[in-house]
Amino acid sequence: MHVRLGEREVLAGIDLAARAGEVLALVGPNGAGKSTLLAALAADLPAASGSVRIDGRPVDGWGAAELALRRSVLPQSAGLSFPFPVAEVVRMGRAPWAGTGLADADEEAVAEAMAATEVTRFADRPFPDLSGGERARVALARVLAQRAPLLLLDEPTAALDLRHQELVLRICRERAAAGDAVVVVLHDLGLAAAYADRAAVLHGGRIAAAGPPAEVFGDGLLTRVYRQPVEVLAHPRTGAPLVLPVRDGGVPDHPPAQAAQGIEPDGNNSPARNADGDLTPA
Repeated sequence: MHVRLGEREVLAGIDLAARAGEVLALVGPNGAGKSTLLAALAADLPAASGSVRIDGRPVDGWGAAELALRRSVLPQSAGLSFPFPVAEVVRMGRAPWAGTGLADADEEAVAEAMAATEVTRFADRPFPDLSGGERARVALARVLAQRAPLLLLDEPTAALDLRHQELVLRICRERAAAGDAVVVVLHDLGLAAAYADRAAVLHGGRIAAAGPPAEVFGDGLLTRVYRQPVEVLAHPRTGAPLVLPVRDGGVPDHPPAQAAQGIEPDGNNSPARNADGDLTPA
């Protein structure tokens, strides 16, 4: 598949399959074509040559309503002009099912998606009042509520803290285990290595390599693609690749965390506590 934006070819020679039951991570540097590829897979960008197929049929052979039942899309940004409550935003994901026999599952799907993304507690709050990370999780809940068998997620962890990054990737794995195909754009190679069944490394609008992360994430390839020296080590417990940048000079040596906080390993500098165990001023 080739994709052009105006006179510029932005994707070339793409040959890739998203498989049911798998998480496929799209990784690569800024401008490599990850989001463009996701948009092409979603049928939001037309192919200049070649085609995208969903359920064996070219995407232009599906009507918009039919396509919405088969794939759900999480864009990078999730903005709304009106202060809809969170629950209503999530409920928007059920719109494709209106008038079908499965519309009766709307409330169950919405509640399940909100619980999975941990947004139930602010269901009544206006969407614009949320933090960036909270809005990102609500947007993901909308996608999950749609219950389409193909999930296309563009940087779903970008605005999230460590805990919620892990939560989102666990959700991806759960959806794959349930039989869905999940395609996710990630910048964190550690998350891709830990959670993806396969990774496609994009570089200059082409796929530089694709396969299981343990096979694809090599020092040489990643150093060339990211133009940053890296070393790849195996996680001592899981064996998953750990990608570490090589830093030459200019980076201070950090003391152990305890010493950095002024706490001696033997506890001599532990803060004083009263009989109830509360901290007392020094």
